[in-house]
Amino acid sequence: MFRRFFSSTAPTKAPLSASLLTITKTTKPLVKNPKETLKFGVDHTDHILEVDWSAKDGYLAPKIKPFEPFQMHPSSSCLHYGLECFEGMKAFLDSKNRIRLFRPEMNMKRFNSSLSRLVMPTFDEDQYLECLKNLLLLDKAWIPSGRGYSLYIRPTAVSTQSTLGVSVTGFVKNFVVCSPVGPYFPEGFTAVKLLADPSYVRAWPGGTGYIKCGGNYAMGMAAMLNAQKQGCSQVLWLYGDQHQITEAGTMNVMFFWKTRSGELELITAPLDGTILPGVTRDSILALSRSYGEFKVSERVFTMQDVVEASEEGRIIEAFGCGTAAIVCPVKAILYNGKEYKIPLDTSNPHAKIGKLTNRLCEHLMDIQYGITPFSNWSVVIE
Repeated sequence: MFRRFFSSTAPTKAPLSASLLTITKTTKPLVKNPKETLKFGVDHTDHILEVDWSAKDGYLAPKIKPFEPFQMHPSSSCLHYGLECFEGMKAFLDSKNRIRLFRPEMNMKRFNSSLSRLVMPTFDEDQYLECLKNLLLLDKAWIPSGRGYSLYIRPTAVSTQSTLGVSVTGFVKNFVVCSPVGPYFPEGFTAVKLLADPSYVRAWPGGTGYIKCGGNYAMGMAAMLNAQKQGCSQVLWLYGDQHQITEAGTMNVMFFWKTRSGELELITAPLDGTILPGVTRDSILALSRSYGEFKVSERVFTMQDVVEASEEGRIIEAFGCGTAAIVCPVKAILYNGKEYKIPLDTSNPHAKIGKLTNRLCEHLMDIQYGITPFSNWSVVIE
């Protein structure tokens, strides 16, 4: 679900045009660390894609240039009022050493949705992708090969309006940085325990829960630290008097269980404006429906539903899902001082992870690396 919150956004004047792209190659290449030592988001590639926008002129010519810090006015409104948003996507190398993107059109739509919600200039999605492809081709040597390895891509937009005061921005810097990454769980999947604490709320109707803006993540820090103090890895976000299940940490969350009638069901919260429309979320739902083996539901369910299913032995497995980790198995939930165990498949020789969770993860990676085609999700960049 990609909302257009406003009927119109800030005027773009000159549109974004990939035909105006200029490329300046670095003369001082950065040091590449061995792929086995990569940590998420630490290393960066040699180049950055950057394009500025102003209300007067629209989009200026996009440029790819050597990676370096850029200067920002201390009064830039992104620093004071949170006028910024971003995306998260990955590039992969297939067995023929070709670059592949996974459903990039979804990231472009969601990025535009975030921009629109913040009344920042949107862009032609094909033109943006064309600029991004040029960046990937230039920095192809930075994409680590091998299953589980990829190049994390972070498109970002920040308001550079240098005036103190809350207003629609007249200046925006849009840029893309890339980071080579290895498997999120290098030693095998690590199942997590979640704290379900209704005193913390991630998002609410009419808010920004459905977009990727920094404020959605900043407000979760205190809740995360509170969870860790109680022996949990992250938060299971709840909402409302009924303690509706929404997300887990920075991921969408899904439960696989038996209904009281004995029907197998994979369930996740609906896209009601409070839930981030994750690309991995959508992909898992589509794959699950293609199996035709169990019911797949996007509907409201509560912590009480989870408690009853746990006490009645109906929960089969649960997991978070997102771009960074693909899936993250859940082993327990701490709620109102009581711990509710989530079953794990202990027969798995690689890690304790549910059978469906593992199946979906492997299927998604097969698609991402071009091993198994599915609905044109894997796009080759040449």
